Amino acid sequence: MKKTVPGIFMNNTRQPALFVALIPIFFLIFFLTANVLLFGDTTLEGSNQVILLLAASIAILLAILNKIPWDSISNSIIDSIGKAMPAILILLLIGSLSGTWLISGIIPTMIYYGLKIINPKVFLLTAIVISGLVSLATGSSWSTIATIGVALLGIGKAIGIHEGLIAGAIISGAYFGDKMSPLSDTTNLASAVTGTDLFTHIRYMMVTTTPSIILAILLFTVIGIFYNYTKVEINVEGVIQAVQKQFYISPVLLLVPIALIVIIMKKTPPLPSLMIGTLLGGLFAIIFQPDLIRSISGGNAHYLKQSYVSFMRAMFGDVSIGSDNTIVSELFHTSGMGGMLNTVWLILSAMVFGGSMEAAGFLSRITQAIMSRVKSTGSLIMSTIFTSIFFNLTASDQYIAIVVPGQMYSKSFRDKGLKSEVLSRTLEDGGTLTSVLIPWNTGGATQSKVLGVSTWTYLPYCFFNIINPVVAIIMGYANYKIRKVEKLPLD
Repeated sequence: MKKTVPGIFMNNTRQPALFVALIPIFFLIFFLTANVLLFGDTTLEGSNQVILLLAASIAILLAILNKIPWDSISNSIIDSIGKAMPAILILLLIGSLSGTWLISGIIPTMIYYGLKIINPKVFLLTAIVISGLVSLATGSSWSTIATIGVALLGIGKAIGIHEGLIAGAIISGAYFGDKMSPLSDTTNLASAVTGTDLFTHIRYMMVTTTPSIILAILLFTVIGIFYNYTKVEINVEGVIQAVQKQFYISPVLLLVPIALIVIIMKKTPPLPSLMIGTLLGGLFAIIFQPDLIRSISGGNAHYLKQSYVSFMRAMFGDVSIGSDNTIVSELFHTSGMGGMLNTVWLILSAMVFGGSMEAAGFLSRITQAIMSRVKSTGSLIMSTIFTSIFFNLTASDQYIAIVVPGQMYSKSFRDKGLKSEVLSRTLEDGGTLTSVLIPWNTGGATQSKVLGVSTWTYLPYCFFNIINPVVAIIMGYANYKIRKVEKLPLD
């Protein structure tokens, strides 16, 4: 028998050589970093997607040179994309829900009542709570920080609080809300990559997230006690008046989010839940915001026709609520389903990359090298978190820090008998929360620029973002509430 001599693409066990398996990863890291330097905070508009596809092409080429059939590669890619389809549909519905909740006054009502509770004596506590509520309602930490966060920073600085501490409270709250919101793209991405039901993912995240946010709130509260607040005139009233001018504000509008929470608690699947929330938002807009409906439709037709036009625009396209107040104008803008297309594009590109790496055997080879040092559930969770942080440091993008480790560790978590939500939660604990702590990451660069506060200045005060990964690792080693697949009894 002729002896097979392993070449540069194979090791002695007929597996891909480790350095070959890492080639697409190194390519991805190098050019994603270049994208951040060259494109700044616009990398999600296409450059990152292209690099993911080019990295996938390299993986495919190496796989073909490794004599892997094209049918196997294409089937792996198709299977990978198929796993993401539920998340893509959810993202589109999230875009439409955000639009109808804006024109109905639901989100403005949440913000209005949030601003009403500001009190200088407990400002840091108020900042983390308001940021958390707004981000939870909108599903976006970035828009929360760029609007309400900027306003809170100005108020806090006027009171005399250190800007890094204010920014830390805002970011902690915003990223908590983003992480726990069904409207968040990263929350949907983590559940999609691992094939976990969205609301199962969110409920399970509460195990590590709840103690982390409680600790963060306690720290901000205690620190706030030792500040000497000077009595100054704080003009939050201008924002409140601008919101009142544009929308009918009433606690009645909060019935929609309450109804959606009840529906979710009844374990209704995500797609019908979000559709119900979207339709209720449109109905409340027609009932409670007639002036806004007429303004959006831009015509003098019958109110029924105006309602239809406004409802459709809110679901699929851009809607901006103009105001003399800059903060209000920036906050009250939505792009409907159309605004989700870049994220959908990113998911598709990431799934092509993941499918290509899987077909080539590269993910299993890299994971095998890492797993050789993993001896317990705790070390597996810690390795996943550190890998996510590694990609946040090197690839400079939180989406990559979720997608790539998600693909890498999926089989390892299954082999250890762990449910998919353990992996999805770990990806968010490590990937979502640490991106804002890295100056050259898109998250850190954007928030630093928006707030006008250096990343190094606010980093020590982002208590929630720092505590959460640590809590996740501790709970992993303690084997606390780690969900495992139930083994069926043998016949």
